Amino acid sequence: MSGNTTSFNFKKQFTENKQLKRITIVVGAVIVLLVGYLLYHQFVVVPDTEKSNDAYYYGLNLASKDSTDAAIGALEPVAKKYDGLEGGEVAQFVLARQYMTKGEFKKALNALEDVDVSDTYLAVHVIGLQGDCQSELGKYKEAMELYEEAAHTNENEYTSPLYLFKAAGVAEELKNYEKATELYENIRDNYATFAGQKSIDKYIARVSNFKAK
Repeated sequence: MSGNTTSFNFKKQFTENKQLKRITIVVGAVIVLLVGYLLYHQFVVVPDTEKSNDAYYYGLNLASKDSTDAAIGALEPVAKKYDGLEGGEVAQFVLARQYMTKGEFKKALNALEDVDVSDTYLAVHVIGLQGDCQSELGKYKEAMELYEEAAHTNENEYTSPLYLFKAAGVAEELKNYEKATELYENIRDNYATFAGQKSIDKYIARVSNFKAK
């Protein structure tokens, strides 16, 4: 009898308590969406991601053999078909590199701007290559900003000094010797293992001479 009474009271409370009813409906909807997402991820996203990763290997292999035109032909449909998936984004990145090899820097820049990768190391190079394209196009201010962004994204002993060095180079092109000095000194003071560290003082001395003139 008490069990029936408790059940009756709960049903009555649920019917009369609008806030409780709304919360129950919202929680139920969230559970349905979560289950739906998990099923979609398990049976749609994961298989498609694996397919996208398999798809770009052929184009990557061609690119590694310097078969630029063939690589472009293989990568373009992969980048388009798997846009938004891991393999499609990597294919887009490699495709941009092939455009750069052909000197098609505007085309490469457009391709790189659409690349969205979760791998932080690759993401750094996406930004850095955009800087390379801008530099090749003579847009040194834009290149310097991109190089600095790349240097400070996922800071490490390899990519950070590499892109700081490139940023300093375009700062010199802009005759901004104070900025170039700052960047070179940053490398000297904070990245002892950088490959160009032995000659970094020469760069600092050179730009300092320009500053003094």
